[in-house]
Amino acid sequence: MHSINNSLIRAAIELTLLPGIGKQTQSRIWKAHANISDIFAQNDKHLGTLGVPAEAFPLFRARSFQATAEEIFDWGVREGCQFLIRGSMGYPDLLEEIYDPPLVLYARGNLEIMADPCIAIVGTRKPTIYGLQMSQGIASDLGSRGVIVVSGLARGIDAAAHRGCLEASGKTIAVLGCGIDMVYPKEHKQLTQKIMEKGLLLSEFTPGTSPSPQNFPVRNRIISGLSLGTVIVEANEYSGSLITARLAMEQNRELFAIPGNLTSPQSFGPNYLIKQGAKLIQSWRDIVEELPSGLRQEIFSQEDAKAPPNPELELLSDEESSLIQLLKQDEATQFDKLYKTSGLEIPRLSGLLLKLETGGWIRQLPGNLYIRTRKMGS
Repeated sequence: MHSINNSLIRAAIELTLLPGIGKQTQSRIWKAHANISDIFAQNDKHLGTLGVPAEAFPLFRARSFQATAEEIFDWGVREGCQFLIRGSMGYPDLLEEIYDPPLVLYARGNLEIMADPCIAIVGTRKPTIYGLQMSQGIASDLGSRGVIVVSGLARGIDAAAHRGCLEASGKTIAVLGCGIDMVYPKEHKQLTQKIMEKGLLLSEFTPGTSPSPQNFPVRNRIISGLSLGTVIVEANEYSGSLITARLAMEQNRELFAIPGNLTSPQSFGPNYLIKQGAKLIQSWRDIVEELPSGLRQEIFSQEDAKAPPNPELELLSDEESSLIQLLKQDEATQFDKLYKTSGLEIPRLSGLLLKLETGGWIRQLPGNLYIRTRKMGS
């Protein structure tokens, strides 16, 4: 890896803007020219040997997209967006290993976390309560142990993974299927801001790129490429998450799946992958066991060194015990139902739920739903 100056960043951005210059052509140019800006001074014959189509030759000579690249660079400087160029300092090492690494990555947030071990968690945009619980729980368990959770900021499983990691004071990376300056879906504005503050947003798409459907399968290779392994939580038969799973296998990364109910369409993907050889996981330990030996030993050693729980701190009041009894581990309960059945006033109920969630007894899910996470006496 080498350092890079601003003129090379602008040249790399310009190259990605040129129509007809796909990722493979960009890669050939990158390999042929240590200084990317040199490509704009080459003759047509040389451009042709690198796979540049003839109709793009005039665009190279005229530097037709130079001004736009300058505008993007200036915008990034103003808005705190950082540029990661393949082969340069800051570009993630694992991503360099995949078949088609992006030439340019736009980043907002903490770049340093890409040096830490990453695990991807992805799944359907229409999950079951079980899927939300598992995604959020696994992400929380990994995040609290220093593992970076990578996902795609989509509705459903992805968002639950990001939230679970952040709630455990962990760090998470969101790989976008749109420009780094856009929030998609719009209801994730607050989540996006939290990720940018405590983790990292990444995109290979130029600022202003809309979240077109064809972008998401393309960005999936970055989600799996950044990660030592990928966890599939829930995915129907035609889910884009199965594309991520295939990419993870092609990239020689670990593949994990959480088994699901055979009658649920969302369980097709993970159950199918388990039959194909993906590792069935029931807890964070099943994932850590497959990490490189040094990393695995470090995480388990830190876990063993933790102080055992103090039984006195586990004591619950009668109100807390009664409230827990109203919740199930396999079915979420609405706040309104708890209010009607508990007999508690709303301020008191909210305070008890918060206390129980802090103690790890329950977990709040999107939609003001609550679910029990521990058995009584465990």
